[in-house]
Amino acid sequence: MMSVLRTFGWSFGVTLLGLGAALLAWGPGGLAAVAVLGVLEVSLSFDNAVVNATVLRRMDAFWQRMFLTVGILIAVFGMRLIFPVLVVSATTRLSPGAVLGMAISDPDSYAAHLEHAHPAIAAFGGMFLLMIALDFLLTERDIHWLPPLERALARAGGLDRLSVLVALAALATAAATLAGPSSSTVLLAGTLGLIAYLTVGGLSQYFQAPEQEAQADPPPALGRQRPRAIAVGKAAFFLFLYLEVLDASFSFDGVVGAFAISQNIFQIALGLGIGAMYIRSLTVHLVRRGTLDDYVYLEHGAHYAIGALAVILLVTIKYDVPQVITGGIGVALIGASFLSSLARNRRRQHGRPDQDTGREARAEHRTAPPVRP
Repeated sequence: MMSVLRTFGWSFGVTLLGLGAALLAWGPGGLAAVAVLGVLEVSLSFDNAVVNATVLRRMDAFWQRMFLTVGILIAVFGMRLIFPVLVVSATTRLSPGAVLGMAISDPDSYAAHLEHAHPAIAAFGGMFLLMIALDFLLTERDIHWLPPLERALARAGGLDRLSVLVALAALATAAATLAGPSSSTVLLAGTLGLIAYLTVGGLSQYFQAPEQEAQADPPPALGRQRPRAIAVGKAAFFLFLYLEVLDASFSFDGVVGAFAISQNIFQIALGLGIGAMYIRSLTVHLVRRGTLDDYVYLEHGAHYAIGALAVILLVTIKYDVPQVITGGIGVALIGASFLSSLARNRRRQHGRPDQDTGREARAEHRTAPPVRP
């Protein structure tokens, strides 16, 4: 119980304060809207927490704290409140102050302008998320969740920059078949999403090697197990930026879709912010408990879910996709990967050989003694 409070205590506190403020400011209707928005954010972003954990466990203690403090402020106020205002400001050529006034006094017009900017938002976020999924699936790994498919993808990934080629082909297809008169906007926004991914990831890798040499034996932070390589300094800073852009890519569609529940931007920011707090707490829980080491297919399921979300974002350039479908696909993939991980752990406890490991790992398993419960 104490460990749960230590991990989720801030989320529980923010929830009580946020719901209390919503009840005082807008009555029972506002309270219900904020609560629904919080649940919606959590259901849509569970895969985000898993991917956050895979990155966070590579960062040193300082940048983990930065992600959980400064990062949550950026996520709640920056991405869920300020950024949509800036997007509408850029597309309407109005000042941010005028857009904020519009959002307060004329939420219908603000929602319409934000919906008009949706193709660009979807293209940017879709390309960023698609690159994350492709770079994971096209890389050879020791463990496979769906061995035939993932081994074939890994072999195809031997072609240099295949992920970039596939992403560009997807962007060109979306611009030609889905964007209509917004095709040039979609192409530009999607290209910027690709550039953002390559820039942040490339800079992190560039600074990672010298930083790690300078700190050869870093102390463990949140996790119970030490990662193979801890990013510090500039490398960790760019991983922090990577996580913030990733969070933005997840939040774009949620902000636009939230107008179906409420047109009050403060209710939207409060509800989505409460959900974002739980995603942060869940990320910490996954790192502290070593969950990704215990349930090895969760990372696979999260990246499949991210790939599905990327495709859905590109499809929403032209078609409406219900939020229940978007969230349901992610939850189903995460749930299936979790159940598969449980089954794998039971097989290993009984000394049965793994069918999901790479060739070298299978050879090591044949020579190792069976694991007894």
